[in-house]
Order: sequence, then structure tokens, then C-alpha cells
Amino acid sequence: MLTRRALITRGSAVGAGVVFLWPRPAEAEAEAAKPVLATTKSIPLGGGKIVKGKYVITHPKKGVYKCFSAICTHQGCTVASVSKGTINCPCHGSRFSATTGKVVNGPAKRPLAAKKIKISKGAIRLA
Repeated sequence: MLTRRALITRGSAVGAGVVFLWPRPAEAEAEAAKPVLATTKSIPLGGGKIVKGKYVITHPKKGVYKCFSAICTHQGCTVASVSKGTINCPCHGSRFSATTGKVVNGPAKRPLAAKKIKISKGAIRLA
């Protein structure tokens, strides 16, 4: 006859084995499930691209890509362009650093929210 302790111990060991043997999706499959925001080829060096009105992806220097919220922190307008190292809001003239998202010229007082991205085979996705 099994004691309660033996039953719990054996059940835990079996449960742990099931967890470790459970098939996990390959990393590539999980990554592919996240939509591609842009390709590295579509982001000009020294410039950037507004994506779906939600994100702005910049390419401040060779091999470096950054992603920020495209919503200006001043009054919620969508930024319109990236040029001369800044992300530019058309509503009231706020400009943000294309490298850090920090305010370069107000009236905005807070930086653009940074978004983590992952680049694989030239595809830029949220991390």
C-alpha cells in the first residue's frame, strides 16, 4: 500500500517528466508568429520609417536599428518623419533623437517610449 507521501512524490516526478517532454514550438516558429514591422533594407541609413502609425524604426548608424512609439508625448499626434537625426512631430514641432528617443526640441517634455526589436534575416519584429 502506498503512503500519501509516496503517492505525491511519484505523481510529482511523473508530472515533471510530462512538462519536460511536452513538445515546444521551435524558436523560429514562435518568432515567425510575430508580424514583420519592416525590413532592414526599407529603413534608410540616417533616416527612419513610420510603421502602421504605431511605431517609428530608425537607422541612426550602420548596423544599428532602433524602435520607438510613433505617438508624440506632447499631445498624442503621430510623428511624421525622420531626418537629420531626429524624429519629427508635425503638430507642434517636437523633435526626438533618432538614437535615444529623448526630446531634442519641445514642447514635448518626455521621450518617445522605446520598443524592443529583434532582427532576423533582415526582418524587424518586436521582441
